[in-house]
Parts: sequence; structure tokens; C-alpha cells
Amino acid sequence: VQLQASGGGLVQAGGSLTLSCAASGRTFSTYHMAWFRQAPGKEREFVAATARSGGNSYYADSVKGRFTISRDNAKSTVYLQMNSLKPEDTAVYSCAAKPSYRTGNYYDREDYGYWGQGTQVTVSS
Repeated sequence: VQLQASGGGLVQAGGSLTLSCAASGRTFSTYHMAWFRQAPGKEREFVAATARSGGNSYYADSVKGRFTISRDNAKSTVYLQMNSLKPEDTAVYSCAAKPSYRTGNYYDREDYGYWGQGTQVTVSS
């Protein structure tokens, strides 16, 4: 599966952005999807994940209550709605996919075999 992320940009603290990640192929619904982010000088970290059906979602503590992950299997797209953005949310955001037979933890980046190119999110104070 190939992934294409979009929707990043510059926003003031307290603002909102919605990221999109479009997947190619006809088997999108068989993949668990996630968003990770990487700030300058830091390791890539887990942000949110959604199961292949969209029924279960998981969030990093730092974004819980502010970010919402969702997916539209008919459009082969996963979204990340980001509200109440903070300067510390500034990072390159990447979407990732793993086949449903991969049963590792959702927050484990090593378990994801497919990655999008990333989109920059900058939150000004």
C-alpha cells in the first residue's frame, strides 16, 4: 500500500488542523492505520491509531482529548483532526499502515511496514 499525507500547515496555538492520508490499493480496510510525528532532534513518536474497522482508536496521552483519528474505508483515507493545538505539537506528521495480522502494539512504530512521506505541522505561540 502507498500512502500520501496532506493537510499540514502553520496555525496559531489553540487552532485546528485536519490531516488526511490517502492510500492506494483496494485492501485499505485490511490495514490498521496510525499517525506518528517527529519533532526536530527527537525520535518519532506515536500519536494515534485506528483498527482496520475503525471501531477502536488509541491515542498518546499528550494528544488525548484534543486529537481524533478516523477513517473512511470507502475512500481509503485516514484522518487526524487536531484541535487546541500547542507549540509542542509542532512536528512532521506521518501516516503508517500495518496489515491486520500484525498483532504488535499500536504505538510500536517498528510494527508498521508502510509509511507516507510526512506533512509539516507548525504551531506558533
